[in-house]
Amino acid sequence: MVFRTINANDTENFFHMMCRLDEETDYMMYEPGERQERTKDLNRLAGIIEEAESGGDFLICAANETGEIVGFIWAERGKLKRVRHSAYVVTGIRSAYRRQGIGTELFFRLDDWAKKNGIIRLELTVECPNTAAKRLYEKSGFAVEGIKRKTMKVNGSYVDEYCMGKIIG
Repeated sequence: MVFRTINANDTENFFHMMCRLDEETDYMMYEPGERQERTKDLNRLAGIIEEAESGGDFLICAANETGEIVGFIWAERGKLKRVRHSAYVVTGIRSAYRRQGIGTELFFRLDDWAKKNGIIRLELTVECPNTAAKRLYEKSGFAVEGIKRKTMKVNGSYVDEYCMGKIIG
């Protein structure tokens, strides 16, 4: 497995990985097939990649031996002065590659970036039924700070989310 930064040349590969994630799990934001406005979503991903390449945010991937992106972690740093010390984290790993230490490595690299860039707070949300992800986040030093009720509607049912945070250093 290769862990590396995502760059502009990866936009299509990253888009396809995100579409596969949407199909494989109920725990990502998009429903399967919801990324239909291809140009709009490609432009959105290109903007995320550009912001990370410029040094503002953090975005790396795990790629298999053929170069296919199979997992990622993205931390969007606060843009305003009062929240510049914090970052919101989003991550995803394709189902065939889970439970192989990829998530642990992604979070290790995130911590390194955070320390080097003056980030002292990392935060994320996770659907309450997603116990595997919650365990990974707790293993990576995150703690539940609260519950957001009925924030998602998945397969016709409302789902709660844990708000989780981590203080660096």
